[in-house]
Amino acid sequence: MSYSPPPRARSGPRRRTLLASLAGAAALLTGCSAGTGPAERAASAATRARARAARDSADLLARYDAVLDAHPALADRLSPLRAAVAAHRDAFGGTPDDRADQTQKGAKAGKSPSPVPTASADRKEALTSLASAERTVADRRAAALLEVPGELARLMASVSAAGSAHAYLLTEAAK
Repeated sequence: MSYSPPPRARSGPRRRTLLASLAGAAALLTGCSAGTGPAERAASAATRARARAARDSADLLARYDAVLDAHPALADRLSPLRAAVAAHRDAFGGTPDDRADQTQKGAKAGKSPSPVPTASADRKEALTSLASAERTVADRRAAALLEVPGELARLMASVSAAGSAHAYLLTEAAK
């Protein structure tokens, strides 16, 4: 008959108990941290996307204004598009005062908030520049659709489509 040593009494907690305790502590600590849950991150991303969209629309308005200042004869063609861009800015929560606020902040920082090219002396080049700006903003909004919640995604999709239509109309007008 073989001799087996007597079973030893374990001192301290078992490995499973220790691991379960650590997992529970980690869950408590994670749950107590402020603003890191999925809902908070989604709300924060939506807020940033909405603010970016409002700024983009305000920048587009400044571009339209620069072209209209340089080419008043284009007012009949550009005024409806400019009005739509102003409505987009308002839909994203921007206001007419946003542009003035950004300009003042940029002046305090010693730079312009976003570059607005001087309107070209050439009408065709000015329209092409506007079309390019509209296309860039529309593409940026379309790319952001996957990162924002439902209602904001629908708004961004609609405004992105309108921006693409504006780019097409401006490109055709430049021909």
